[in-house]
Formats: sequence, C-alpha cells, structure tokens
Amino acid sequence: MGRTLNLATTLVGQLERDIVTGALQPGDKLDERTLSERFHVSRTPVREALQKLASSGLVETRPRRGTVVASITINELIEMFEVMSELESYCARLAARRMMAQEVDALRRLHEDCQRETERGEADPYYAANVAFHEAIYAGAHNAYLARQTQAVRNRLSPYRRLQLYRPGRISGSCAEHAEVLDAIARHDPEAAGAVMLRHVDIQGAALNDLLAILPRAYLSGAKAG
Repeated sequence: MGRTLNLATTLVGQLERDIVTGALQPGDKLDERTLSERFHVSRTPVREALQKLASSGLVETRPRRGTVVASITINELIEMFEVMSELESYCARLAARRMMAQEVDALRRLHEDCQRETERGEADPYYAANVAFHEAIYAGAHNAYLARQTQAVRNRLSPYRRLQLYRPGRISGSCAEHAEVLDAIARHDPEAAGAVMLRHVDIQGAALNDLLAILPRAYLSGAKAG
C-alpha cells in the first residue's frame, strides 16, 4: 500500500510538471494504459494519481473522452486570476517583511536569470525562470501553508499564465515588473511589494482580451475543437 501511494505521489508530481510546462495541454487525454506503459507501473498508482489531480482541478472526466487535462470557463479564469493575484500579493508583502539578506540576494540572482531569458525572447524558457522567481517569494514569506495554497492555484493557472507570455511585449513587461517587486522586497517595503505584485499577476481589460484571443479552443470549457 505504501509503495503504491509513493508511486502515485511521484506520478502526480510528473504529470503536474507536464501540465505546467505545456507538455500536456488542456483537452489532452490521459489514458491509464498509456500512462502505465510510459512510467512502467501498474494501473493502480496511475488511477490514484489521476484521482489526486482531479481533486486539485488539474484534470477532469468527460463523457465519451475519459480523463483529460482540465479546461476552464472564462468566468473561472477571471475568478482564479483574482484569487491568484491576492495570494501572490500577500506572499510579496510577507517576503518584504521576512526575507533575510541571503534570500534577497538569491532572489536577485533569479531576477538576473529572468533578464537573460528576456534578452533571448523565448516564452517557455522565460516562464521557467519566472516560476523560480515567484517560488522564491513564496518561500521568502516563511508561511508554509500560504506557499502551498499559492502553488496549488498557480499550478491550476499555469497553462494560462504561460500563454500570456506569447503576447507581444509581455516578456519584457513581466521582467520589468519583477524588478519593481525585487526593489520593494529589498527595501523591506511590504505595501509597495504587495501593490506591485498585485498588478503583476492580475489580468483584466485589454490584457484579458488579448489572452482570450490567443487561447486555443481546447483551453476553454465548452469550446468546440476547431
């Protein structure tokens, strides 16, 4: 039993990474047999892993299709971005109060990674550097429960946050906003850090319209494949 649970946990982590990085995209089918062959395990841990992913909202069961990577409605997308921006803002405020000097130095190096990827101008490598930057802030808040909740919502929104970076000029804009967040945290200014992070993560108005315009149909629930 313990080995099955450990295998299921490992599979959850791998499938989450596949979804976060775009290797698996909303609408993609997750077949138990195919996954068991891929990971060289029986179907039991695969089934348990898919159940855990379903409980977090990352996958869903559809009639006649089985288990697929979850899509989202437009209303859900807006609501989740609202929650995400508040959670990340709170992380930034606490990080500005609690980060030690060495943690700020580490965050500065992660921002430099983001700057290098900005110069290259490729969305997926930048997104990986972006995730590392944000996760350092979650850790810097020194509130493990808040970090777990923020990561859970971030994982659910990852396909959509990653796609945002394909909007013209968004990579450079994101990196510039990181610089503002870093500056506020380094100055130990929680209000400024929270306000900048809120603007950085929130999506509304023209930004939302642009994201919806580039989303493949499979990313939205109820949309018919084109």
